[in-house]
Amino acid sequence: MSRVKNEPKIKNALITAIREQLEHRATWLYLLCDEAGKRGLEWKDFGSAAVKRCGLSQGAGLVKKGGTKDFTGLRKTLFTKPAQWVFEMKIRKSTPEVLAIDFHYCPLVKAWQKAGCTDEEIALLCDIAMCGDHGIGEAYGGELKLLKSIAKGDEVCRLYYHK
Repeated sequence: MSRVKNEPKIKNALITAIREQLEHRATWLYLLCDEAGKRGLEWKDFGSAAVKRCGLSQGAGLVKKGGTKDFTGLRKTLFTKPAQWVFEMKIRKSTPEVLAIDFHYCPLVKAWQKAGCTDEEIALLCDIAMCGDHGIGEAYGGELKLLKSIAKGDEVCRLYYHK
C-alpha cells in the first residue's frame, strides 16, 4: 500500500489541462531515468545535475524578468495565481529574505503514480526534480529547504526559500 497521498481538490478543466502538461514532463523524467538505469547509470548521478542546470537557467530568467533577487520577486514571477491553483499552494510567508509555500497537490507525483512507480522511485524522482527548485533559489542568492514532501508521504510539500 502506497504511503503517498496526492489527490487534487481543484478540478477545473483548464487547471486539469495544465496539470496534464506537467505530468507529461514528469513522465519524461521518469522514462529518462529508467532508461539510464537500464544502462547502468544511477538516476541521481546524472538527473540531479541536469535538472539543477535547468533551475539555475530558469532562476536567472526569473530574476531578470522580475528585476530583483528578492524572494518577493520570485513569488510574483513564478508562484502566480495560476500556479497556485495548479499546485493548490498556500503562500505561508513572503518577504524579501524568505518565501515559504505549502503545495497541497503535485502533478509530477501524480504522473509517477500513474506510471506505476514505487514509493521509493517517487521519492527519488522528487529529489531529482527538486534540484531545479534548488537552482532557482541559488539564482536568487539564497537556498531552498524542503521541509515536507508529498512524494515522501507528507500531506504537503513545504518549500522554504531563505537568504
